[in-house]
Amino acid sequence: MNRVLELFGNSTDEDADWTRVVEEQLCPYVQSACIKTRKSQPDLAIGTCRVSYGRNERALVICPNRLLRGAKVILDCARYLRSHGSGEDLHVVPEVGLPGGSVDYFLVSVNGDSVTDFVGIELQALDTTGTVWPARQRFLREAGVRHADEGGTSGRSYGMNWKMTAKTTLIQLHHKVRTFEALGHRLVLVLQDELLNYLQREFSFGHVGPASDDDPMQFHAYNVRRGDQADSGLQLVERLSTDTEGVGRCLDLQADARVDTDHLLSQLRRKLGPSTLFRPRGR
Repeated sequence: MNRVLELFGNSTDEDADWTRVVEEQLCPYVQSACIKTRKSQPDLAIGTCRVSYGRNERALVICPNRLLRGAKVILDCARYLRSHGSGEDLHVVPEVGLPGGSVDYFLVSVNGDSVTDFVGIELQALDTTGTVWPARQRFLREAGVRHADEGGTSGRSYGMNWKMTAKTTLIQLHHKVRTFEALGHRLVLVLQDELLNYLQREFSFGHVGPASDDDPMQFHAYNVRRGDQADSGLQLVERLSTDTEGVGRCLDLQADARVDTDHLLSQLRRKLGPSTLFRPRGR
């Protein structure tokens, strides 16, 4: 049965004060309010992180912030910071604009007020078809939360939008990775292994081989075990890589997204501050 497995960072298989959880609407992975809200009620957060789906009840990540748990994916990208030296600070800078669209995060090595190195990080979760709201409300009603009947009586179930998620991801990557290749830096796509398996099965992925740190496009696939509550449950299980041409071959695309190095470094410097300084946190 399709059902919600994680709500506002809390496993639905564990005991929790669900009334408090849904009232606070906090995302523990970004330490702020959940950004997934209802279109009809923008002040009401949905809060769904993972769901089960299909006959095998696979545990699928539907919110990209879920991949930030324990900051493991950030630390796994530090290997691409070739110029990072002892005593330098690490900053995690969100939402930096490039010609091909904004990049979710930059992991930046900083010496004083100078950027010495950086790597781009994109987080990709699965999109759903339909709405997860009825499944969310059914769980809360069963957990005894008051006012959880709204929208929870529908027999409709959600689906997984595999094809659109995969195609949109590849198109956006192709626009962005050309910039990183021109600058001599790396762009990392962080995704669940289930989504990588789909990409390999349904798209032209035979030329995307075992990871070479020299390639500008890196794929980091993680296993997210159902019911895990430990940071170690987010496990890097596969690394692949290719170049701009390789990403284009997946969809036979051509685009130009070059950007000046000084322009990008200027953007990064403007965004640096106490809030971007990297401090690993639990959860």
